[in-house]
Amino acid sequence: QRRVMGGLHLNVEMSGRHGELLAVLDKIKRGLEKQGTTTIRALGKILRCLGSYDGDRKVAGQELVAVLRENGVLLDKRETGLLAGYLDREQDGNADFQEFLAAIRGSANARRQALIDRAYLNLDKNGNGYIDARDIRGQFNGRLHPKVRVGAMTEDMALKDFLSQFSYRHGENIITREEWNDYYQAVSHSIDSDEHFLLLMKSAWQLD
Repeated sequence: QRRVMGGLHLNVEMSGRHGELLAVLDKIKRGLEKQGTTTIRALGKILRCLGSYDGDRKVAGQELVAVLRENGVLLDKRETGLLAGYLDREQDGNADFQEFLAAIRGSANARRQALIDRAYLNLDKNGNGYIDARDIRGQFNGRLHPKVRVGAMTEDMALKDFLSQFSYRHGENIITREEWNDYYQAVSHSIDSDEHFLLLMKSAWQLD
């Protein structure tokens, strides 16, 4: 049985260590943010690539700790044990990385999520449950990309940069709704202002 405490889904044992776990997650979050605003987003991509292809959203616990270490976050034995106790729901040595990502970056609020969903559905015109580079190319507006605005990147380069954020594990240039949502959850985490985020989404995907 799991309880929801502070947005975290905890089993009975972990609920007694809620404060300690929050401290570990905060340490990870601050450590990743020191590496740059794109690090959490890149981490999600790495974990998806490491994860199995059967949809269980898991990676080996030791792999997660190693990825964190490579990104500048060092956990001691106690902290590693707390993180494992939270993420290893099946007690099989694996970590639920979707739960981990949600814990360190939070979730987009209702206004933001509505626009994330709207942009995806607008691109998935035939309703087949995924979008590809051809769907995106006709809608993507790269003019507001920071590097395009200063002349360091063309709009085509901005599009390629956007597409490079996805792992395409479901096929060449195929982006599922889960991957789309995961990407924009990370983008949302890096933008404090709702209005700024909504403007970015509307401008990038030509939404009214």
